[in-house]
Formats: sequence, C-alpha cells, structure tokens
Amino acid sequence: MKTIKGLKKDIRRDWMLLLIVLPGAVYFAVFCYGPMYGILMAFKDYNISKGIWGSPWAGMKHFRELVDSVYFGRLVKNTFLLSIEQLFWSFPVPIAFALLLNEIRHSGFRRIAQTAAYLPHFVSVVVVVGILKDLLASDGGVLTQLFSLFGVEPKNYFNLPEAFRTLYVGSGVWQEFGWNSIIYVAAISGIDQEMYESASLDGAGRWKKLIYITLPSIAPTIILLLILNMGNMLNIGYEKVILMYNSATYSTADIFSTYVYRKGLLNAQYSFASAVGLANSAVNVVILLGANFIARKTTETSIF
Repeated sequence: MKTIKGLKKDIRRDWMLLLIVLPGAVYFAVFCYGPMYGILMAFKDYNISKGIWGSPWAGMKHFRELVDSVYFGRLVKNTFLLSIEQLFWSFPVPIAFALLLNEIRHSGFRRIAQTAAYLPHFVSVVVVVGILKDLLASDGGVLTQLFSLFGVEPKNYFNLPEAFRTLYVGSGVWQEFGWNSIIYVAAISGIDQEMYESASLDGAGRWKKLIYITLPSIAPTIILLLILNMGNMLNIGYEKVILMYNSATYSTADIFSTYVYRKGLLNAQYSFASAVGLANSAVNVVILLGANFIARKTTETSIF
C-alpha cells in the first residue's frame, strides 16, 4: 500500500513531466512493442483468412528453410561485408569532420561548412541514387568523363558487382556524415575551455590539444555510439539497395532485407519473411551484447 501511495504521490508531483513523456511512450508502445505480436508469424504457416493466432503452428520450419536455402551463404556474406564496410567508413568520418570543424576559428565559415554538410541528409534516397546514376552514366556522366581523362574506359558501374559496395557506402557517407557529426560537435562544445587555455600556457599546440584533450573528452560519446552502431549493423534498409541493384549485381548486393522484401511482399511468403527478419534481429542483439560486454571490460563506458 505504501508503494501505491508513493506512486500516486509521485504522479501528482510530476504530472507535467509525465505528460511530456507520454507522446514518446505512446509512439514506442504502438509502433515498436505492439507489432512484436507479429513475431508469432515466424513460427506459423500464416494464412490471411485465419489470422496470426488462428494459423497452424510450424515450429522452426521456416528457420530451417532459411538455413537450407541456396542463397543463405550469399545473404550472410553480403550482409556482413556491406555492414562492416559501411561501419568502417561511416563511423569515423563524422568524428573527423567534427574535429576539423572545431579547428576552424572563423565562425561564419564554420557555420557555412556545417550547413553544407547537413543538407544532403534532407535529400531523398531516390534523388541521391538518381544523381549518382547521372554522374556515372556510361554515355556522358560527369564522373565517367572525368575518369576517361585518366584512361579509364566508360562503364556502366551499376552493372558491376564489384562496384556496388563502394557506390552504396560512398554515397551513404556523403549523405549522412554532416548530420551524424552533430552529436560530436555538441560533445566537443561541452569541453571545459580552461583545459585548452592551460594546455596553451604549457606550450601545447593544436595537435597535442586534439590528442590529449579533445579526443579523451569525447571518447565516452564515441564508444556509446560505436556500440549502438554495431548493434544495428545488420539492419540495412532495403530501399536504397533495391534502387541500386539489379540481377547483374545480386552476387554482392543481395542482402537479408532485400530477400525479405522479395519473399514477403512479392511472393507473399509472410511467415518465411518474418523468420528471416527475426533471425536477423537476434543476431543484432547478440552483436550488441557482445560489443557492450567488450566495452565494459576494456573501458569505463558501456550502455548497461
């Protein structure tokens, strides 16, 4: 009873704060936790007329079908390679950009650089892929003509399996590095300026300030975001991949999300697609827990 009374007292005292949190709580309840009921489809032979609960149980049938699929090895390889390459390039670039911005003393130029870097984030993925195809068109693309000056013959790069990951990751880094740098810029701005002043009195230059003050100060932020990024490694959206790939590039471009799209939406194999998505999410959880465990053991920073 005391607990219930204490809870009521807290609600009466903090009702305005709870009201602010309410929209976010409703959003996650409706769009994140509510749909988890659909996980049951992965263990059933889903029938639209019978619904999820009325459909017959299939156990691990669809998971076995995924592992036995002739495409399973290719899906695992392509998804992991694309995820690792994307993390390798997209994670450090925003950090480097934030550090470079911090070294710009002219405030006007710094604001212009920030704005120019943020803008691509607001451009639709469809537009970005369209621009990329125009730039690399074999019959007059700007980049194609530039490459020809160095003796490179015109090619249809979107039909080259070996070029897919470079195009995907490169365009993604260009589109998102400015936006992703915001949190690092904010972390750098929160560093005590007296530390820089003390370092200057001791004769430290910009490089030493960067190494011994800036990077150690934002290290916890970097570690936390790295853990979160690793926990999201395999969640590569199918939208951009579908816009970029074709039958000629399946060998390197076909990943779990595109496979789910083809099986679930195009072939209406909803249970099998749910099983693939659930397996993908389970691997993400394992990676997240592993990354958090390593961070907790090696540093003083972790999510939990």
